[in-house]
Amino acid sequence: MNKTNLTTLCYIEHDGCYLMMHRVKKKNDINQGKWIGVGGHFEHDESPEECLLRETYEETGFVLDSFHLRGIITFQSDHWQTEYMFLYTADAFHGTLIKDCREGELRWIHKENMFELPLWEGDRIFFRLMEMKKTVFSLKLRYEGNKLIETILDGTPYRGSNK
Repeated sequence: MNKTNLTTLCYIEHDGCYLMMHRVKKKNDINQGKWIGVGGHFEHDESPEECLLRETYEETGFVLDSFHLRGIITFQSDHWQTEYMFLYTADAFHGTLIKDCREGELRWIHKENMFELPLWEGDRIFFRLMEMKKTVFSLKLRYEGNKLIETILDGTPYRGSNK
């Protein structure tokens, strides 16, 4: 079955840190070398929450006990099909962190150090929005190649800080 263009991404929070994945293991990975959260593509007939829970468990070994939808991100590019991502944070979980994730290397990164990592430019924006906004936001990120050329927040051009 072909991958859908619907995805989830989750940043699991613990002791002032996010669980991050350094994408260094898969060949032909659009996220190669970047640090991202955990998640992935919907399977047939999955809801966003079902995808979130399955992908998180597969990639980390954690079962989420408390999670929150933070935003819906539309990624548009001249190099790949448009992707619609449901962005979550999680603040309670149980289980044992797996040692060998096939997607990349998992590491707890202190929130203060996030912006020192190689991140997508748009990820820097939604980290800031997660810090600022308590409500769910809609963010459209339009890329040409790897360069972010347009950002629209809740239907309006956005020029906020992305550090």
